[in-house]
Amino acid sequence: MTPVLLSWSGGKDAAWALHVLRQRGDVEVVGLLTTLTEGFDRVSMQGIRRAVLHAQARAAGLPLIEAWIPQVADNAAYIASFANALADARARWPGLSRVAFGDLFLADIRAWRETLCAELGWTPLFPLFGSDTRSLARTMLEGGLRANVCCVDTTQLDAGFAGHAFDMALLANLPGSADPCGEHGEFHTCVAAGPMFAAPLALRRGATVLRDGRFAYTDFTLA
Repeated sequence: MTPVLLSWSGGKDAAWALHVLRQRGDVEVVGLLTTLTEGFDRVSMQGIRRAVLHAQARAAGLPLIEAWIPQVADNAAYIASFANALADARARWPGLSRVAFGDLFLADIRAWRETLCAELGWTPLFPLFGSDTRSLARTMLEGGLRANVCCVDTTQLDAGFAGHAFDMALLANLPGSADPCGEHGEFHTCVAAGPMFAAPLALRRGATVLRDGRFAYTDFTLA
């Protein structure tokens, strides 16, 4: 079994990637890596609270490595933080050289990750890449995944979707321009349950706020 580190956002794609990797007979996910924003103590982009993130890691039965970036971070700051986190992971698991991502179909993002990992001496894995996202969304739900929309890019999707359960009703109500899995950044999710967790998380929905005049974030806390 080849050890693998999984890039973990706290959302449905990362969670399903964990589930898929665990179905394989040739790899073992040994830990999760998450980028968080200093000062906010939240997952970058998703806005998931650190306490919820750690509850997810416990439910998945995996240790978590945190990569911290400043509130105003350029690409160089992200790369430096990511590289340091990978170095920490390799120190913890000697011989670890593979990191998995939950990307679905964006070829430019995949190419960027491949180049970065090659420069850092790592091999990337993309267990969900090339999936039909409409079919994948249904497979996730039928497989028991439960999540809520925690962030909406209001330039692509109505803010009213923020806080909504990621369910069949949401898929039916998404405009035709939106990807069913939000792969273009239309929305992000916070996972509460699924086959990748030993037990579901009890989450309480909080307020929704607009940040940067663009992103509608709905807060979720541990009940």
